[in-house]
Amino acid sequence: MDLVGACRAFVSVSERGSFTVGAAAARMSQSVASRRVAALEERFGEPLFERTSRRAVLTPFGRDMLPTARQLVQAADVLLSEAEAAQRKPWRLAVPGICPTAALARLVAEARGHGVTLDLRVAPPAQRRELVHAQQVRAALLAVPADEAVWSVPLGLATARDPGVRRVYLETLRLGRGATGPARRVWIQPEDDVPHIRDPLTRLRDAVGLRPAQLVAAPDLTSAAAEALGGHDLLLCSPAQAAELGLVWRPIGELALSRGFALAAAADGNPQHLRDRLGEAVTRCLGADVQATAAPEIRTINGAVQPGAANTRPVTVEGPVTVEGKTA
Repeated sequence: MDLVGACRAFVSVSERGSFTVGAAAARMSQSVASRRVAALEERFGEPLFERTSRRAVLTPFGRDMLPTARQLVQAADVLLSEAEAAQRKPWRLAVPGICPTAALARLVAEARGHGVTLDLRVAPPAQRRELVHAQQVRAALLAVPADEAVWSVPLGLATARDPGVRRVYLETLRLGRGATGPARRVWIQPEDDVPHIRDPLTRLRDAVGLRPAQLVAAPDLTSAAAEALGGHDLLLCSPAQAAELGLVWRPIGELALSRGFALAAAADGNPQHLRDRLGEAVTRCLGADVQATAAPEIRTINGAVQPGAANTRPVTVEGPVTVEGKTA
């Protein structure tokens, strides 16, 4: 039995003294109202109304039940109203600065089609992690190592001129004895200035004998792209970014690098339904491929939901969140 629906019919009929008028006020047919009240009477084991051809008059038992039934109906209405308000509450989502404006606009528009209002916060990797930990956003697209990623974007080196090779090897940037002119540099944009990308590049730089100054972390993408466009330097970026900037992209010869992304939610939400509804739109924003492997589990760390290795059950972990550098 639909207890709330039965109580709604009971209250409406009692307030209007008629099954016909009461049913119409409750937006149900008279037959539905009669069945619901009858089911309520059967459940209670007592009649609620004395029925006549024109009137429905409360019995003494019905008068006793009416206040509580009215409270139940009012509580149900409040609950439905709160649920609608919660659905309309914007989802504050922290996203990388690499996402094109058009792709972000399509993401917001597609979210509205699914009944989700997105409020986007563009931020670099470390700040996105801080935002979700401080619960200033409900979810964030975090930069994670490749083995934890739901979305993956290949990285390579882009130059203003065609290098004439299928892969660019960092060792070819090493200055020989007696070389003149400035050394060519590799510029890292803020989105890639994270341990699991920066550290393997640093180790490779040292292994092939480049100078420390030949690997540079730029303050922003514009500055890094300008160095590549205006000279012989190289930009670490994705193929989509290279195409947008008018640069020629090639993979790195000595190692394979990729940006990894995964959704993480603050304590008041689980990002899984967001990913289920908007996964394709997020993929377009990142210029990524969805990993063929199973999605990582969602695990709780310090009250925040974080991406982790695939598993069958969530794991609660104590202590601060850290990002470990991994060799690509």
